[in-house]
Amino acid sequence: MIVHLVAGIALAATTASGTYSTHGDKRLQKLIEEALQSNPRVLRAFSDFQASRHRVPQATSLPDPSVSFTQFARSIETRVGSQQRMVGISQTIPGLGKRTAGGQLASKVADISNRLYDGVRSDVVLRVKQAYYDLGFLDRALAANRLYEELLDHFETIARRRYAEGVGLQRDGLRLQAEITRALQQRHQLRSQRVRLEAILNALRDAPADTPIAEVSLADLPQLQLEEQSLLQIGRQERPEIRAAFLSIEEAEKMLHLARIRHRPDFNVGLTWGNIRAYGVRMADLPVPGDGKDSYGVSVGLTVPVFRGKYDAGVREAAERLNAARFAYRESATAMESDVRSIAFRIETIGSQLRLHERTLVPQVEQAFESTLDAYSNGAAEVTGLLEIQRLLLDVQLGAARLRADYLKAAADLERVIGSAVPKRVPS
Repeated sequence: MIVHLVAGIALAATTASGTYSTHGDKRLQKLIEEALQSNPRVLRAFSDFQASRHRVPQATSLPDPSVSFTQFARSIETRVGSQQRMVGISQTIPGLGKRTAGGQLASKVADISNRLYDGVRSDVVLRVKQAYYDLGFLDRALAANRLYEELLDHFETIARRRYAEGVGLQRDGLRLQAEITRALQQRHQLRSQRVRLEAILNALRDAPADTPIAEVSLADLPQLQLEEQSLLQIGRQERPEIRAAFLSIEEAEKMLHLARIRHRPDFNVGLTWGNIRAYGVRMADLPVPGDGKDSYGVSVGLTVPVFRGKYDAGVREAAERLNAARFAYRESATAMESDVRSIAFRIETIGSQLRLHERTLVPQVEQAFESTLDAYSNGAAEVTGLLEIQRLLLDVQLGAARLRADYLKAAADLERVIGSAVPKRVPS
């Protein structure tokens, strides 16, 4: 058990690294490796795969021989004495080609289990990435919220001073206090969401739920190559579910071949030994030839496939399962193609929105905020206008942060769909 567990950890750590990309984020890489090494679902899938491998020698081995012992209650008299007991051993030999076909079928089942194991690892990698990128957004939102609170405290100080000097209104301070309370509530909500995501990440890597995770800073966005035909080709070759579906077709073909040869007779060969008790006397003073000599025998048998109906039904069943496997492969490939097109479009849309935010909206709102802040500090603007533009600035900043996280999450979704790291665009 311990050997298998260690093997599972080593295999999860070494073979899954080529199927995903972290875009240079070493912290994310470490979290993924921890999850692949410790996640119970991954280790369970590996054990299932290992179990299926052990079915191959079972399918190709001969049946156990049979040993029989007979003690006669009433001995059988023979010419050379009475037969007391018999011992026999027999061996069944499956019909021609049956063991080979069974081994090929078991090997194909193990290959399918391996692909399903790959799929489980890919699922875990995706879930780690989604939680990590959401944490990155929440940490950015918490940082923006802290800055917002500091600005509100600064504005409240100005409002109190202006009110004490008789040039401000008391309601300005009240409005700022209300906004500070709202910002505090927002911070608590963000903290609650962060605790939940920490627990999810810790569960994925089988760590205590309260294990702290340091603040996450999202990596630079990758420039992805989203050419549809290229992605579809990668998906057909690398997606674990499609590879498993293709192997299921081959498995069904092996089952059909095995069904077609099941009618071949199985053979049985055996050896018997009979214990003979000697007479011990002479009849008419004449010796008995072979007196008390034990008997030996060789037996050969085979099954006779008389009831062909069940074999024909087995062939028809296997043929239908082959058809079902082909339809399942088509369904899996079609679903992959649909997901690739949908997610690629989503990535392009998010990228366009993010460029709009970072290049246009954020700079414009920041400029408007600076102007309003100067006007408020000089008494030329009311606090309502300042709060409005400040909320707008916070919204567009968080909107940009949300888009960055969504872009990375969509890239992770596309990676999961095609079963491999998404190719990056070559700089022109």
